[in-house]
Amino acid sequence: MIGQDIIDQFRALLDARGIVTGADDIAPWLTDWRGRFHGQAAAILQPDSTEQVAAIVTLAARLGVPLVPQGGNTSMVGGATPPPDGSALILSLRRMNRIRSISASDNLAVCEAGVILSTLHDAAAEIGRRFPLSLGAKGSATIGGLVSTNAGGTQVLRHGTMRALVEGIEAVLPDGGIFEGLDALKKDNRGYDIKQLLIGAEGTLGIITAVSLRLVPAIAARAVGWAGVRSPADALALLRHAEARLGDSVEGFEVIADDGLGHVLSHIPGTRCPIETRTPWHVLIEVDHDSGRQPGPGERLESALAEALDQGIALDAAIAVNEAQAEAFWRIRESLSEAERAQGPALQYDISVPVARMPAFMTDTAAAAERAFPGTTASSFGHLGDGNVHFHVRAPKGTADGPAWIAAQGAAINAFVHDAVVAAGGSISAEHGIGQMKRAELGRLASPARLHALRAIKAAFDPQGIMNPDKLIPRPGEG
Repeated sequence: MIGQDIIDQFRALLDARGIVTGADDIAPWLTDWRGRFHGQAAAILQPDSTEQVAAIVTLAARLGVPLVPQGGNTSMVGGATPPPDGSALILSLRRMNRIRSISASDNLAVCEAGVILSTLHDAAAEIGRRFPLSLGAKGSATIGGLVSTNAGGTQVLRHGTMRALVEGIEAVLPDGGIFEGLDALKKDNRGYDIKQLLIGAEGTLGIITAVSLRLVPAIAARAVGWAGVRSPADALALLRHAEARLGDSVEGFEVIADDGLGHVLSHIPGTRCPIETRTPWHVLIEVDHDSGRQPGPGERLESALAEALDQGIALDAAIAVNEAQAEAFWRIRESLSEAERAQGPALQYDISVPVARMPAFMTDTAAAAERAFPGTTASSFGHLGDGNVHFHVRAPKGTADGPAWIAAQGAAINAFVHDAVVAAGGSISAEHGIGQMKRAELGRLASPARLHALRAIKAAFDPQGIMNPDKLIPRPGEG
């Protein structure tokens, strides 16, 4: 544990709100979002400026004190949880929550790391723009964390991951130096791209303090539809049909197994199936329009879905008649994780494989997992268009002790699913990161060249190992 003398040295750098040491106040920030990882920390450091972050990191480097950066603490892989031995301090960016500037003419917003995603959405809407990344945790996830994990969400098909939306970064590096890279330069050939190294690094190479983000025009009109299909293969055929008919107007395309829909309908009050027919698989599709384009998005989507029905690609379809119904369609998709958790213990996987191989992966791997682990049920949902789905293996019905089941079966099921992902040419982490949960599996499955590069970059940036210890980088012997 870190002693009081060290805590007092950090206290001297901050104002009265800048440090939290009460056990009850620290407790909510010691456990990850899924409740699987638990740590200890003697204090939470809460700077309110980049200069204070730099002073904290400089002192931490001098004392050899590890720091665990934290935003909304919504990590799905234990990426923001301190180590259990109390050897690190939490560095919270939540007080750094200012939008420094936002411009419709530049299509740019400069946000500090603690800005909540939904706050940015609202600010962009006020100037007739939008930030085209959204996810279920938008009300608590912060910009710094989203950049540090290269978050994805439901609009990657059209706009890309966070990496594609970041124009510049300000960060404090492990020696306390400030990397000043907020300028949104289209061309910059000054060697290694430090910005891209920091994106997705999960806080292991430095502390992101502010980001320049690309905005896009506000949606002039949209149409949201729901279609029932026989299989993921038909869902992919429907996507290709929609792309051919609607071009780059397709903003979102989500695939949902019928059992997942059933979990939402039984668990989330006020939800209902958007179509009359309960089909084996379902598709949620959103089409957005620029101002003035004719015909409108509803008419174009209706035509595309009618053709899909005529061709037998879709079995049934419906289009939301107003914004309230469109939001109700999306509520089903955004409630899937909550509804899945309510079904009982499960192992969840955020994976990607090449889009063409995804339909077979979704069906074949689920069936294979159920055969290999009798009593379990497996299914998936997610962003079919960008090859990323959330694959879940649920414990046998009646399993009362979830942690015991995970302890007994988790390693074997993890290896089974991840081996199938690698065999399909995919990645064991599509948008949640590696954190603690997948570190050993990355070490087991990654190529020696990838592991060498990861470790070499970490050692070059952070030779003392004080930046978010034991996250992302496999330990020696894990690779």
